[in-house]
Amino acid sequence: MKTRVIGQTGIEASVLGLGCMRLPMDQSEKGKIDKLRAIEMIRYAIDHGVNYIDTAYPYHDGESERIVGEALKEGYREKITLITKSPSWLIQTQEDFHKYLEEQLEKLQTNHLDIYLLHALNKERWDNYVKNGLFEAIETAKKQGKIRHIGFSFHDEFPVFKEIIDAYPWEVCMLQLNFMDMGEQAGIKGLLYAEEKGVPVIAMEPLKGGMLALPSDDIQDLWNTHEASYSAVEWALRYISNFENIKVVLSGMSNLEQLKENIAIAEVMVPGNLNQNALDLVTRVQGAYKSKVQVPCTQCGYCMPCPYGVEIPKAFTFLNKGHIFNTLESMKSHYHAQMTQAAKASNCVACGACEPKCPQKIKIIQMLKRVVVEFE
Repeated sequence: MKTRVIGQTGIEASVLGLGCMRLPMDQSEKGKIDKLRAIEMIRYAIDHGVNYIDTAYPYHDGESERIVGEALKEGYREKITLITKSPSWLIQTQEDFHKYLEEQLEKLQTNHLDIYLLHALNKERWDNYVKNGLFEAIETAKKQGKIRHIGFSFHDEFPVFKEIIDAYPWEVCMLQLNFMDMGEQAGIKGLLYAEEKGVPVIAMEPLKGGMLALPSDDIQDLWNTHEASYSAVEWALRYISNFENIKVVLSGMSNLEQLKENIAIAEVMVPGNLNQNALDLVTRVQGAYKSKVQVPCTQCGYCMPCPYGVEIPKAFTFLNKGHIFNTLESMKSHYHAQMTQAAKASNCVACGACEPKCPQKIKIIQMLKRVVVEFE
């Protein structure tokens, strides 16, 4: 297994990390992890060189940490770098920070975390942490030996990322990066700024939640024009590992077959593994995906708030993702799970307040009707 050193932590980590957000599920009991298969998978990963194991407080409704703790018995804990994340949305005081840390240590059956990340930071959560004395809580936990290295994972725009990374001597950060998201959230600007600041990056969602793993025929035909026969998964993992400051490519694998495939690919996941011809092909594939966009919405938010409560940009995001990645049924499920009834496109009354504000001149009323047809 190829390894890279995570900056000043000195940790020599496998370039492929195992994310424990999508562990195998029990087919006979909805929503429950298949404990035996999950433990088998985690231990198989470790036995085959994966030494970066990542989980978080909310994964699998809080059960992921427990399963990881079970899997790391019998000497496996000593073989790996263990990472979990502080539940930022639940922290209101320093006492909360320490309370959840203690709970996580207990579930993971360990007395320390090699890396502790503040989970899913955005502007609101960051401001709350600062207001409530985050740095003092971190330093206390580090002095107690419960945290060895501190970092954060991030889901917001680049200016917020810059504010956070400038505020403290972070040892690592985690960004959502894949060949379709380099312009989203912190993106490539965040990756380069972290490198400038000497902060190593862990890349999450290299396959965009699996969306890049099973391309449509036209996208696959493009990949097939390259002289080397890489799978879509290999293209995605090669692309992200091509960056020097990405130290671990974290993949949320959900079965042993995916794990074995990714472990095999990890042998070629080194900086510079893609030549210019290959990178040019990735650019062409990006363009082919983007050509499937149904609504040219840039998420600027000028159309908001809607007088009737419709979350217009969010509705368009689901429509676009469904068509771009050929996942309409999946996006329909996400649409109903993540949109309140009041926010759905069907609440549009065609008042027209939004359309004059749209810089892209989108026919918003017409496109919301299409969201209703396809998702509602």
